[in-house]
Amino acid sequence: MSTENDNPLLLANQACFALYSANLAMTRVYRPLLEALELTYPQYLVMLLLWEQDGQTMKALGERLLLDSGTLTPLLKRLEGQGLVTRGRDPSDERLVRIHLTPQGTALRDRATALPEHIAAAANCPLPDLAGLRDALLRLRDSLNAAADRD
Repeated sequence: MSTENDNPLLLANQACFALYSANLAMTRVYRPLLEALELTYPQYLVMLLLWEQDGQTMKALGERLLLDSGTLTPLLKRLEGQGLVTRGRDPSDERLVRIHLTPQGTALRDRATALPEHIAAAANCPLPDLAGLRDALLRLRDSLNAAADRD
């Protein structure tokens, strides 16, 4: 006998809605933390990559963040206007634009180090559990991308 909980078209049974609504909740938690740093979420992602490795090309940043140059360029211009990064042509290959942290951009990292702990506390979830969730979501993303590429 089938129950309502078995209905595949109930909103409550949709993994996509669970992901979507969790993303909305995550954004609500991040917003005030990032406002204190004067960053938007996409700007924060760029800064994370530059804190990992300064001097990356615009192309490399776009590939890692899944952003095209039309989206990334204005974002980088705003970060440059805030004094956090500089953009310049690579002297060995003028076709490449390299993004470098300024001292102010480097210093912002210290203020951002507490964000993962704030998120873990808000989620009532230890950092190792969040890492496990992240890994599961990355596997899901990769599987969905592979399926979409096959179609």
